[in-house]
Amino acid sequence: MAFNLTGFDLDAFVRDTLAEDLGEGLPGGGKDVTSESVIPADARFSGVMDTRDAIHVAGLPVAEAFFRALDPDMAIDILVEEGAQVSAGTDLMRLEGNARAMLTAERAALNTVQHLSGIATMVAEYVSAMDNPDCTLLDTRKTIPGLRHLEKYAVRMGGGANHRMGLWDAAMIKDNHVLVAGSVGEAVRRAVEAGVKDIICEVDRIDQIEPALEAGATRLLLDNMEPDTLREAVALVAGRVPTEASGGINLDTIRAKAATGVDYVSVGRLTQSAPAADIGLDFTPL
Repeated sequence: MAFNLTGFDLDAFVRDTLAEDLGEGLPGGGKDVTSESVIPADARFSGVMDTRDAIHVAGLPVAEAFFRALDPDMAIDILVEEGAQVSAGTDLMRLEGNARAMLTAERAALNTVQHLSGIATMVAEYVSAMDNPDCTLLDTRKTIPGLRHLEKYAVRMGGGANHRMGLWDAAMIKDNHVLVAGSVGEAVRRAVEAGVKDIICEVDRIDQIEPALEAGATRLLLDNMEPDTLREAVALVAGRVPTEASGGINLDTIRAKAATGVDYVSVGRLTQSAPAADIGLDFTPL
């Protein structure tokens, strides 16, 4: 299954992850001592990866890449599509190939699918709780270093969308930027004068909205506002720029905040705190 993410090098990720697990470059490292001492080099396994939880699936092509890195001829059959909602007990992947390769790649493959499917599943829960097709659920930059592209991919597989990919693709003016600039309007003005195209400005008070808009903000992030205040803010913006609710949003509060008329709701815990899905891989000697 082809898997291409802009800015993400799958081959390097697989190589570096396996090298870490094998201890390459360390004294005595560079091998799976258990498999090499216990499993004959020509032994073959069949395997089935299945989920013990109801999940939204994400990461199976990455798991496939781990196995193929160690056994290019491994027969691999991915049984469900990325983003699919499946019930507990569903088989996700079947494999047949070199037993040592399967055992060596197993943990890296499972860790990835468990983590990404956990994110996708939590995102789907938030989308369902939001229950508002006119409002888009966004992630944040609260990602594990080195995994941002994969985690934001998992957000999309769960039915959410991505906020900024990093510090480079949009300005986000927050309280510390305002503190240095002196005011919301001045901070936005400096970004405009620097030629920044997309300028997201965080405001936590109603009286900051007009100065941010007059200075040239292209989106307002309405931070830690209760629903009544959000409605007031949305009415004041009057569609001039998109609005985003952020802060204090969980499964209990997201529906009310999305119903205020904001265009987006952003939730950091989607990538920061999603629990891993319970996914296993069982082998049978051939």
